[in-house]
Amino acid sequence: MQICINNQPRDFKCHLGAGMVKGGRRAYIAEGLMSWRQDRMVAVKVGVGPTIMLNSGAWFDFCAPSASEFTIDDIAQGLSNICRYSGQCRQFYSVAEHSLLVSEIAEGFEFEALLHDAAEAFLGDVTRPLKQMLPDFKRIEAEVERAILDRFGIEGPMPPQVKQADLRVLAAEQRQIMPEGTDGWVRGQKVEPAPVVVRHLPPEQAKKAFLARFEALHQRYAQRKTKLMP
Repeated sequence: MQICINNQPRDFKCHLGAGMVKGGRRAYIAEGLMSWRQDRMVAVKVGVGPTIMLNSGAWFDFCAPSASEFTIDDIAQGLSNICRYSGQCRQFYSVAEHSLLVSEIAEGFEFEALLHDAAEAFLGDVTRPLKQMLPDFKRIEAEVERAILDRFGIEGPMPPQVKQADLRVLAAEQRQIMPEGTDGWVRGQKVEPAPVVVRHLPPEQAKKAFLARFEALHQRYAQRKTKLMP
């Protein structure tokens, strides 16, 4: 078993989410999930694991997402500047605008839907086909998503209603902004394209709209949770 603590340079495998406290510091046990060598990284700051600088000036640590000091503004900044479909759509279409549309469709789960792709603010929008080939990435994505949902008080896994709303928006937007035939997967599926219109919001507008909807929904979600408490 190997252990990585802070910036000690060595080979190790970072087990996301398997943190222990040792001597007041957080250590991460290697269990074969993600391998990397610190001494082979170029222009990368390492904390517990590899990190990136956020717009707020905070560092986001991929091996310790829950301990990272990210904000909703960091998430909105990332999502509003990332184009879906690897940029292969007709015009710029941000993950933030997509999240807004899914939030409109996921009735009763609007807040969860707004954050369903929030991990992409730090990980980027890896295309669905490529993601199927990257099991390590999917595990990292799940841990980052869990850290975000915990930060904003969302319990449990993402509701299935959000996934369904996501698929409905996916079908609708592909018909509007992608080449003909992209939505061929819809045939034979029980997916009705959502009644939404892609507006191709520029990043500044998408970020502003995302933050406004977050503020409107966050308080409502907290109140709903309070009413459900025994």
